Amino acid sequence: MGRQFVKMHGLRNDFVIVDGRETPYAPCVEEIIHICDRHEGIGADELLVVGPPISGNAYAFLRIINPDGREVEACGNATRCVGWLLLQESGHKEITVETPGGQLRCRDAGDKSVAVEMGRVRTGWQDIPLSREMDTLHLGIGAGPLQDPVGMNIGNPHAVFFVDDLPGVDLTRYGPQLQKDPLFPQEANIGAAQLIDPETLRLSVWERPGVLTTACGTGACVAVAAAHRRGLTTERLMTVIMPAGSVEIELKEDGTVVMTGLAETCYTGFLPVIG
Repeated sequence: MGRQFVKMHGLRNDFVIVDGRETPYAPCVEEIIHICDRHEGIGADELLVVGPPISGNAYAFLRIINPDGREVEACGNATRCVGWLLLQESGHKEITVETPGGQLRCRDAGDKSVAVEMGRVRTGWQDIPLSREMDTLHLGIGAGPLQDPVGMNIGNPHAVFFVDDLPGVDLTRYGPQLQKDPLFPQEANIGAAQLIDPETLRLSVWERPGVLTTACGTGACVAVAAAHRRGLTTERLMTVIMPAGSVEIELKEDGTVVMTGLAETCYTGFLPVIG
């Protein structure tokens, strides 16, 4: 019998979560691919491994692993789900979760909702990163209706394209080539955003390593920040609507971003044993 896991989702962005605090868990790439496979494994957008904290003020450390075995720095929906589990376990109203992208404070927002302080949005070309120095407010690349995005990083690289008719944009057609544009040495998540009104954005995201996601927490954070940078809105609390539902994004005066949304448990079980 394999290791115990919890299956959760945040707006249908789904995760297999393994607790590696007492007994370390370091799966090989073959195992990760098998676990995340929706036909032969459990199926997930990412494998999440909870480990002991590195810093004394954190409750736990979170590893976020894509289905291809590549580890990523941040995932808002994943942090919400793990945050909810750890809040329930600890009985606290607030805890800090460490990730490769930094420390994220998680707060119980009631009714299966978690508020996560996602940190500051970085806008320097080296921080995204880009392959050359340029104005990150206008990256000057594009494909089809997606032109001249805003570049940012909130633990992972994003390019946000503003459009007038989001339903008319085929991200499965244009997302792959933009994700791998030479401007992005680490590739990038590609967001298409439409401003509905000063307090509401509609968003769709093509995520690394190459999937059209139903929801992207970090993508929602940078979309609101990008709208502010472009002068499209001055509202600091916005609703971001994605295919699977919405999250609330607050852009604070100090530049930090707070994301609030649901975290749902699907089921528990034991990982498949390979071989």
